[in-house]
Amino acid sequence: MPVFNQSRQTVIRLIFATTFLIIVVRLAVLQLFSDKYDAQAFSNAVYKKTIYPGRGIIFDRNNKAILNNTIIYDLTVTPYEVKQVDTSYLCSLLSIDTAEFKNRIITAIIKNGRYRPSVFEGLLSLELQAKLEENIWRFPGFTLVERPIRTYPFKAGAHLLGDIGEVDTAIIRRSKNFYQMGDYVGRSGMEQYYESVLMGQRGVQHLIKDNKNRIQGPWENEKYDTSAKAGRNLRTYIDIELQQLAEKLMANKVGSIVAIDPKTGGILTMVSGPVIDPNDLTGNTRQKNYAKLALDVSAPLMNRATRGLYEPGSTFKPVGGLVALDLGVINAGYGVSCAGAYYGCGKVIKCEHHNPGHAANMRLALANSCNSYFSQIYRMTVDNPKDHNTKAGYTRWKDYMNAFGWGEKLGIDLPNELPGSIPDTTIYNKVYRNQWNSCTNVTLGIGQDKMQVTPVQLANAMCVIANKGYYYTPHFVEKIDNETPADSILKPFRIKHEALTHISDEAYEAIHAGMQDVVESGTARIAKIPGINICAKTGTAEKYTVLDGHRIKLPNNSMFVCFAPREDPKIAIAVAVENAGFGSTWAAPIASLLIEQYLTDSIRSEKKKDVERIASANLMPAYLKRKQFIADSTRAYYYFNLRKDSSYIKKYLKQRSAKVEKPKQDNTTVSSNKNTAVENKQQQSAIIKQQIPVPVVSYKSYGNSRNRNLCFYKEAFLFVDDKHFKKQAAI
Repeated sequence: MPVFNQSRQTVIRLIFATTFLIIVVRLAVLQLFSDKYDAQAFSNAVYKKTIYPGRGIIFDRNNKAILNNTIIYDLTVTPYEVKQVDTSYLCSLLSIDTAEFKNRIITAIIKNGRYRPSVFEGLLSLELQAKLEENIWRFPGFTLVERPIRTYPFKAGAHLLGDIGEVDTAIIRRSKNFYQMGDYVGRSGMEQYYESVLMGQRGVQHLIKDNKNRIQGPWENEKYDTSAKAGRNLRTYIDIELQQLAEKLMANKVGSIVAIDPKTGGILTMVSGPVIDPNDLTGNTRQKNYAKLALDVSAPLMNRATRGLYEPGSTFKPVGGLVALDLGVINAGYGVSCAGAYYGCGKVIKCEHHNPGHAANMRLALANSCNSYFSQIYRMTVDNPKDHNTKAGYTRWKDYMNAFGWGEKLGIDLPNELPGSIPDTTIYNKVYRNQWNSCTNVTLGIGQDKMQVTPVQLANAMCVIANKGYYYTPHFVEKIDNETPADSILKPFRIKHEALTHISDEAYEAIHAGMQDVVESGTARIAKIPGINICAKTGTAEKYTVLDGHRIKLPNNSMFVCFAPREDPKIAIAVAVENAGFGSTWAAPIASLLIEQYLTDSIRSEKKKDVERIASANLMPAYLKRKQFIADSTRAYYYFNLRKDSSYIKKYLKQRSAKVEKPKQDNTTVSSNKNTAVENKQQQSAIIKQQIPVPVVSYKSYGNSRNRNLCFYKEAFLFVDDKHFKKQAAI
């Protein structure tokens, strides 16, 4: 054999030897060191099913379950296992197209990876669940997973109980991957605040699959399974029957009701109007219902008890009177002469009473709600000579307000509470360039100006007065099942706050006497209940809004605060009904019915007519129709212009256009000056012209504007009839 052939054979042998060695090494690595294919084989043969725990149950004060769990199913997908799926049949079952199918698979991969299950279709209806269960073998990679969801047997407490929803990437990131895609988490209310207690612990079940993806039974006799651990239950102070009555009384109204047990700080009921059914925010209709509620300008999803800001109006007067008594600037016998208005600051502050002697002392002034009296004692409080100047006196007055829990978050067991507003001196210094005095903000003395509080803060202030100086932070939960020393979540609610116990009993008794007279002989006689001494205060707060570029005076808010019985307070209530008029007209009767129900466990037969009368009264503010019209039309035209899709306009046109109401002018702008009168007339003429459809060309010019949001708002209130909208849709 030639020498050159021998060298070639050697090279070939070396190549084969090297290749063989590489194969052997690779096989050794795969067999001995790598678990990749072992994991894939395991995944093909064994399905790891997540077992979601039942969330803890919430009970009312009488151990009634006010929410519970029921089982519904999710369709989950593990993208890696999706092979030879009957896509067209699955799409027909789910009523989606193949493009949507692909998008969901891609989304699952992006959010949760190829090897983890993700929710493909959540919260299936019973009918769809049955169809999928029967045909799941056709869809390798897809599995039905049990999902405990909430049900609300009493159909009450939506705002305080809250709701749950699937976690998103932001929640997963904040939890440092503790949560996984498909987990549900509390999104609002007590569900969110007590998430760590209610959530429970996930379990895992290993199941053997055959070659057609059908479950055959447990793997390794359940040796590696872990059971789900249910969340712990909450025992609350809520009285569900009282809650149902309060929600019934707040039907078709905007506002809030809060009732608290003064001795414990336990919240007995909390209502926010418009009232919603919590069952609308669970199950497979949640997304649709949530979207509808979110677009409602009356904001039914907002909890007005903790986020609604109201001028307290005359309900502030017991607080203002107590501060003046404690500082010694007046005594209980101090009186003023009021002929129907306060003129002490060069501006008229009207009073509802003209009869002589109606403000001869603190007790009478409270009973008759004299604005002159409380304007005067506010000025005396902040102009107290002991403080040397008004700003120092105002700061001391503000400290009292903060001690009542106003202007600061109370820290109740609900998320997203607002602190209200008790402005400090820097606000007034900025607005008035350091040139202000007690006359500048004298209406603080009657609960207006820049003062704003939430209903829960109003109710808590009544607890302070009822308890003669102390309170517990308002809260819902009394105890947690199987509570341990490590559970610190309830500790803040067991601390007794004694911020105002230094005020004398004589000062509190003077305020109590005046508040009782409010019901016995004063402005809230309608709230009287035989055999129960109620201490209360009515309030009527002015309300404005801006509509179509005009500041409009709305009907006043109806306000009422109280506690009962005077001798041994068991309930304190705050009621706010927006744009409903005097406090004695609506808010006081509502509170009276709740007191009677709670203290006597019944309502007198003659008062049951009042329950039906109030419940059937529709007090939804009229201006909301106009605001809804503006919001809907603006949104429809925005998306029409953005996507050139007339379906947005057609959908909008199915809704009836709201009637245009001529706005009332702010009384502060009215003047006897002839030039002002002419200007007002011209403004009214302009409003009328705005109600007439403008030429189509105007829409085109607006459409080219850079500021789309502004121009669409203009279109929304210029184009007010359906006929003209149809012309626009055809462009």
